[in-house]
Parts: sequence; structure tokens; C-alpha cells
Amino acid sequence: MSPILFKKSASSLKVELIIAGSVVAALFFMPVVVLASVANMGALSTHSLYNQPVVLTDTYDYGFCTYWVALRRLETGQPIPYNWGNADTWDDNARRLGYQIDHSPSVGAIMQTDAGPQGHVAYVEAVSATGSWTISEMNFYGWDILDSRTMPALAATSYNFIH
Repeated sequence: MSPILFKKSASSLKVELIIAGSVVAALFFMPVVVLASVANMGALSTHSLYNQPVVLTDTYDYGFCTYWVALRRLETGQPIPYNWGNADTWDDNARRLGYQIDHSPSVGAIMQTDAGPQGHVAYVEAVSATGSWTISEMNFYGWDILDSRTMPALAATSYNFIH
């Protein structure tokens, strides 16, 4: 094998590795970018780790958005079934059971989106006279992180609300 041919092959391999690494990085970060792009971050945002006891009757995976929303619905006297799966299937499962699904936030409703690898759900805590709404949620910023955000009224059309 001539040295020139060997050098060309090493250079070609290096380019292929760079391209492959870029593709892997893009695939890894794409769900984060997608979820952030539909987040419509409001002015109010608070973060904390969830530090309450685990509720054993809540069979959704602890630390994730579905766990939090099922728990909040239970706490407020509006329990939901524990077999709705990942957040991206909640609207479909709720619709099958006769829940009202629309684009209008109301206190106690579940805000739902299919965006991201498994969707996302949050609990609507308050709705203002201007149409903005405040949610509580888990796992938007990271596993087991509980936060609160206020969403602008115009963002309502980007989400499903399960009542």
C-alpha cells in the first residue's frame, strides 16, 4: 500500500467519524430542542426538587410529568386512570373514555402535547382574566424537578387540554 493511499484513507475515515458524531449528537439533542421550541416559556418560572413521599397508588414512573399530573389530579379530587401510558398518548386515551379535549385551559385541566420523544403533560393551577395560565409540572427541566410556569394566552392553541 502506498503512503499516499494510506493517508487518503485515514483522512476519509476522519471525515466519516466527524459526520457520524454530528449525526449522533443531533439525534440526541433533537428532542430537547423540539420540546423547548413548543414550551412558550412564560415570565414566571420556579424550580425545585420534589421532596414529598412517594405515593404508592400513583403507578406512573416517579420523577416524570405523568407521575406529577396523576398525583395533582388525585390531590384535587379528580383522579385519572393509571393506564394512559406516556404523555403523548394521554389525549387519545382520555378521548376514548369520554373526557373533553380542547384548546382552552381551565383550573384542574391537564395540559398535554405530543412534542418530544414521549410528549409532556402539566397540571393547570390557575387561569387569569387575560387568558394566560399557570401550570405545575415535573420533568420539564430535568428528572424529578418540579416547576411552575405561566403560559401566554396565545399559546393555548398549541396544546390540548383534558377536562
